[in-house]
Order: sequence, then structure tokens, then C-alpha cells
Amino acid sequence: MPKQLSQILNAYQGEKGTLIPILQEVQGESGYLSEEALSEIAKFLGVSQNEIYGVVTFYAQFRFTPPPEHTIKVCLGTACHVRNGADILDVVERELDIRPGGITKDHKFGLERVACFGCCALAPVMVVDNNVYAKMTVPKAKQILVKYGWEGKGA
Repeated sequence: MPKQLSQILNAYQGEKGTLIPILQEVQGESGYLSEEALSEIAKFLGVSQNEIYGVVTFYAQFRFTPPPEHTIKVCLGTACHVRNGADILDVVERELDIRPGGITKDHKFGLERVACFGCCALAPVMVVDNNVYAKMTVPKAKQILVKYGWEGKGA
């Protein structure tokens, strides 16, 4: 068992109802929940891995694969939609060759479609990691991808 995982588990020794906090902390450290981590958590808590999988798959916050280096979120809320937010999503999809929910083969970029960021005055909006990019255009979206290391089509 990796040292980090054992330290997390030891902090919960003897406590009841700790599955979700443990899962959150393990994912917070590694970015995802590995097969090995789930097995160790099951042993520690004395529950089956199937029970843990049931919890992990119920909550959207948990993931089984390493996260991408950069997460791109494109808003398609009302204000972004009427200001051509769909064009921004389309160009990012085409250029990275992924759909929302996908990750590029090199794990450099992940793409998500978001209903609203609450930045309606800045529409259309694209967020890369925690950086908000306002009043997006197709050329600006391509420039931002390049800024984060994209070397694909038309770069």
C-alpha cells in the first residue's frame, strides 16, 4: 500500500461512516481512484469492493481514470448560447478531436460542456483549469488552446 494511502486510511481508524470522506481524500491526492486504492479501502473498511464501486459510480465527483493535464469547460447557458457559445464548443471539439466528457489520447486536454458559470455579462465563456476567458470567439479559442500547449490542426 502506498505511504500516502496508508496515511489517509490511518487518519480514519475506528471511525464509522468514513467511506465518502476517504474516497474524496484519496482522489484529492492522486486525482482519481485507482483499482489498487479501492481494493485497499475495501480491506480497511471491511466491505466488498462491489459496495465501494456502488458508491463511487453513484456520485459524479469520483473518477476511475487520471485527470487530464488541462480541463476545458465551455459554457452553453442561455447568454453564452445566444452569443454563439456552441461555435466555441464546436471548434474545441474539432481541434482536439474529442467530445464533451472526453480526454485527448495524450491526456493533455479534457473537455466539458457546462450549463452556466454565472458569468453571463462575459458571454460566451470558456474556462481552462481555473482561468476564465470571456467574450470568446473561434480564433480566441484556438489561441487559448495553443497557450496551453495544443499543437493540433491549424496551430
